[in-house]
This record gives sequence, structure tokens and C-alpha cells, in this order.
Amino acid sequence: MNVRNGVRASPVRTRPARGATRAIRTTGGLSLRLDVRSGLVVLLLVAAVCAMSVILIGQGDFTMSPGDVVATLLGNGTAAQEFIVQDLRLPRILVGLLVGAALGVGGAVFQSISRNPLGSPDVIGFGQGAAVGALSVIVLLHGGSAAVAGGAVVGGLLTGAGIYLLAWKRGVHGYRLVLIGIGVAAMLTAVNHYLITKASLVDATRAVLWMTGSLDGRDWAQVWPLLAVCAVLIPLALVYGRPLRMMEMGDDAAYALGVRVERTRIVLMAAAVLLVSVATAAAGPITFVALSAPQLARRLTRAPGPNLGPAAAMGALLLLVADWTATSAFGDRQLPAGVVTGVLGGCYLLWLLVTERRAGRI
Repeated sequence: MNVRNGVRASPVRTRPARGATRAIRTTGGLSLRLDVRSGLVVLLLVAAVCAMSVILIGQGDFTMSPGDVVATLLGNGTAAQEFIVQDLRLPRILVGLLVGAALGVGGAVFQSISRNPLGSPDVIGFGQGAAVGALSVIVLLHGGSAAVAGGAVVGGLLTGAGIYLLAWKRGVHGYRLVLIGIGVAAMLTAVNHYLITKASLVDATRAVLWMTGSLDGRDWAQVWPLLAVCAVLIPLALVYGRPLRMMEMGDDAAYALGVRVERTRIVLMAAAVLLVSVATAAAGPITFVALSAPQLARRLTRAPGPNLGPAAAMGALLLLVADWTATSAFGDRQLPAGVVTGVLGGCYLLWLLVTERRAGRI
């Protein structure tokens, strides 16, 4: 009770808004803030990813019911089911999950750094740089799959360093990064076309197949390096989520709040470029997942900031849905997953451009 001017007033008790951010404090003195709506969205997306994974594992020439798939994953399947699931289908699904999550986080980081929904790795040149590295190994060096993957990683990293240096002018600003990245992407696309025209028929066919982006034929050799990189870099990006959210308010505001802006930007850009490069090395250039996953996640959570966790879950779900569509929606004609993401992502990009135009942001 408060007493003011002889009048006794009852304290006003406010209830947190539904879906609002809640503060959680532990007995050890640790405190954190939890956005309830974002947490629910992540849980729903993870549940959808698990359901889609079970469906994908069960489909094929040897079909399996969801119950048989779950029993086999728990070690209760027959010898034939164990071989089909563990050796043939599970690695493909895990590569899809990890590639989608890596692209989702990479896209969220770059869109937050550039403060532009078009600031996606496959729009500003990093995917094209990884493709140049891979095609150089295929066409010029005639390397194997491991060498192609290494070339993709090196090409992506070199492209990231080059775009950062070209965009640097007393700091890296959003629109400059996007514009320079679009120009670099156009030049690298021309280099890719030139490499294909100089290749032999066998190498050109191999290069075109790689450039479509696909999960076909993926095995445990692609899973383990991808898992190791994601296990290190995705938690690193999540740790920098709070400084990244502050940087969306502008460099000056972030400096005032104690954020080491340029150091944070370099660490996050390096992590995002490496995530995108390794994902491209594992599955080829899967387009538009990095562009659309962060935006869809933000619309579901309705929360400001990069939404790195929801973006990772959304990226994994989008790629699995695209792979299911590519293998099931066209009968006996199975398409690469990259073709489906390209078609759907192109439609999404047109919608995004129209929306941003109407909002007066572009």
C-alpha cells in the first residue's frame, strides 16, 4: 500500500502480455530472458522437422511405416530395415537437417548485419564464390568429391574476405555490403559459366549436376565434417545473438551499449561464411533457403532481432520439405532439392521485393 496526500492507494499489478519476454533467474545468480512465443515456435518447428524426417526415411522403393522407422531408429528393426535406414537414408536426412540449419543461421546473421532482408549469402555472392571454387576443382584439376568440397569451402571463404574488404570504409555498412555483394555475385556467376564452357563433356555434366544442389547420394562422409562445423559455429553465433541484436539499432547505439562492433561483425561474418561454404560443399548450392528461412522465422515469432534459433529450425524444415517435394510430387521424375528451393525461393523473393517496395524501404 502507498499513502499519498492522505489517500491510500493500492499498488497496480500488471500481468505480462501473452507471449511476452520473461526473465528467469536461477539460485546460482544466473539470469536470462526467454521469449515464450519464440520458444513455442522453435518447439513446433523441431516437431515438424522430426515428423518430416520420419516421413522421408520411410519413403522409397522399400517403403516403411512411421512406426517401423521409429522402431528401427531405436534399434528394434530387422537387419534389412537397419541397413536401409542407417546406411542409406539416415545420412541423407542428417545432411539435409544440417545444411538447412547452417543456411538458416548464415542467412539470419547476414540479414542482421546488413539490416536488409535481401542480405542473404546466395544474393550477395558467397554461394557463387563457393561454386567457383568447386567448379575450378572439377574443371581444371579433375578432383574427386573431397577435393570439390574443399574447393567450395576455400572459394566461399575467399569470396567472404574479398567482399568484406571491398565493403570496408570506416566500417562495413548494410547497403554497401549488399550492393557490392550483388556485383561480386554477378561476376562470379559469369566465371562459373565460363568454366562450364571450357570443360569437357564429362566434367561439364558433373559440374551442372553439382550446381543444381541435391541431397542424392549423401552418406556419412558428408555428415561428420558438417556436424563438426555446425556443432562449433552455430552455438558461437547464438552466443553473439545479443550483441547482434544491438547492432541492428546501428553501430553508434551498439557502441554506446558496450558492444565491440567491428570485432563482433568479423566473428559473425566469418562464422556465417564458413557455415554457408561447408553447407554448399556438402550439398551443392541450395538457393534461397538462407534468404527465406530467417524472414519466415521472424514472421512466426514476431520478435525483433536475428532469431537465430528459429531460423535454424526453419531452414532445416524448408530443405526437408523441398526434398520431399522433389522426390514425391512428380511421380517417377525425381528432381534435385535445389530446383525446388530455386522455384519456391524465386516466388518468395518477388513477394519480398513487392512488400519492401510498398513499405517504402527500397
